[in-house]
Amino acid sequence: MTLRDPTIRLTVNGETHALRLPGATPLLAVLRNDLGLNGPKFGCGIGECGSCTVLVDGVAARACVLHIADVDGRDIRTLEGLGTPEALHPVQAAFVETAGAQCGYCLNGMIMTTAALLDANPDPSEEQIREALRFNLCRCGTHVEILAAVRLAAERLAAQRLAAGRSAAQRPAAPGRRR
Repeated sequence: MTLRDPTIRLTVNGETHALRLPGATPLLAVLRNDLGLNGPKFGCGIGECGSCTVLVDGVAARACVLHIADVDGRDIRTLEGLGTPEALHPVQAAFVETAGAQCGYCLNGMIMTTAALLDANPDPSEEQIREALRFNLCRCGTHVEILAAVRLAAERLAAQRLAAGRSAAQRPAAPGRRR
């Protein structure tokens, strides 16, 4: 966005959207109302509950308090951008398997925060998991299941990295190159 061009470009889940909206428009409103993405939820509207969490350049952020001008040109990922119904992201699959959600109020925030945590720290301690999730409010009290989901997702992502490393090591070297 510039003074000459008021268009704001949001890259959401890999797709770029050119918007002519006031820069102070909340990102959450655009995601839900204009782009039809309902993963991020409206909870408190002041960035306290975590239900609106998205990833901005890989970092968990509260969409209800971010203005679209602040994320112009940055990479935004919502819950819909993590996986697909046919191929869930390991974090999503872990939450399903451990029954890490009941009413769904906190689910988006818990999953998105977990994805950011595990991307930054693939092997977090229990204390680090609790610290990362502490500002995501859960009304149903499924904290034990949520913690189990994070641990399961970390294990699965570690196994995927290990398998990917083995696959790369088994590929033949390019002609003229040594391993």
